[in-house]
Amino acid sequence: MKRGKITPYLFLLPGCIILGAFIFYPMLQAIWLSFTNYNMVTEAEFIGTENYQNLFEDELFWKVLGQTLLYLVIVVPALVILPIFIAILVNQQIRGIAFFRSAYYIPVVTSMVVVGITWKWVYADQGVLNYFLESLGIIGEPVHWLTSTSTSIFAVMAVTVWKGLGYYMVIYLAGLQAIPGDLYEAADIDGASKWKQIIHITIPLLMPSIMIVTIMSSISAMKVFEEIYVMTGGGPLNSTKTLVFYIYQEAFENLKMGYASAGGVILFLITLVFSILNIKFMNKRETAMRG
Repeated sequence: MKRGKITPYLFLLPGCIILGAFIFYPMLQAIWLSFTNYNMVTEAEFIGTENYQNLFEDELFWKVLGQTLLYLVIVVPALVILPIFIAILVNQQIRGIAFFRSAYYIPVVTSMVVVGITWKWVYADQGVLNYFLESLGIIGEPVHWLTSTSTSIFAVMAVTVWKGLGYYMVIYLAGLQAIPGDLYEAADIDGASKWKQIIHITIPLLMPSIMIVTIMSSISAMKVFEEIYVMTGGGPLNSTKTLVFYIYQEAFENLKMGYASAGGVILFLITLVFSILNIKFMNKRETAMRG
């Protein structure tokens, strides 16, 4: 092989080595461990599909899987839709707009530990949120946001959405700035309202960005961990426990690495399926809009 043909592969080699060492090898190792009885103390013992059988017979597993899917259904649409309107707002050529862009992005770069502790204070029985709602007469007594099984998971979801808005806003902002201004000028001449311009110009031309945000937010929602770890610890009564948190507890608290690896494989397959479905759905929708 000539030197010119080898050069591209040499540039790809470092990346392939890093991916192999930190992504593919651990993934294959986890798949192997899912068929073993491994507890980090003794050597792994092959037990076939016993971990998967125990997983599917565990009522808690199905509960946390349902809560993970609920997280996906509620958080992802919010993180796909709301940042579009924020991006439109900060895409204006007005004085001080850089400040507002930075302000919306601050939660993204703030540590999740800091965010979680702050929101625990906001959600406290005598916290800011209850005080504000009581002052407006919306509630008569404090709401137990993080200690009630009916509200805790939704309170954590709100924090996830709040923290992610700025990140996805930047993605949409880049897409908005790539849209030619002539299209909006022509729409103004034709008498189209701002809302119609958003529906018929902005949204169709943002479809590539929407597809990226949908896939990224879906994967993030399936892997949510820090908010739950800091704010609720999976409680009360496992009402905020998600699949990743369940895997963490089984692996590092109960030392059931083989069992936890089986849960990790299930999580990987679910995430893969959702990613493929998102890509196919968005591609079909984008093709239909262009047609």
